[in-house]
Amino acid sequence: MSRRRRRAMAQMNVVPYIDVMLVLLVIFMVAAPMMQSGTVDLPSIGKAETPPAAPLEVQIDAKGELTLRDTESKRNSQHLSLEDLVIQVKEAVAEKAGRPVVISADKNVKYDAVMQVMDRLQREQISRVGLLVRPEHK
Repeated sequence: MSRRRRRAMAQMNVVPYIDVMLVLLVIFMVAAPMMQSGTVDLPSIGKAETPPAAPLEVQIDAKGELTLRDTESKRNSQHLSLEDLVIQVKEAVAEKAGRPVVISADKNVKYDAVMQVMDRLQREQISRVGLLVRPEHK
């Protein structure tokens, strides 16, 4: 009998890689809802009006970092400079004329930081700029 040599298979076994990928997918699916997005601790006042429907929200967190949140399209722009923020707000307001802009600043942010953002937006002819607060619970 003649013996044949077995040739080594030149194929890659991808099953272990698929297993690893599925484990990572499960880990990310479980971890994603637990991740906190940037939260802003708003000051509260006695009587607060409800914000207009679908405003642009400029968030200033406790560190003074700026974020633009589009409530209509659910888009967030993280850590913007003041110049980039103004450009993005002007583009969004140009798409939909008369769209309001609200500033939600953490209650620990300096008053000066809030006023700089508000002043800069108003100098750029964005007329509907307001402040977002939380109603005080009695």
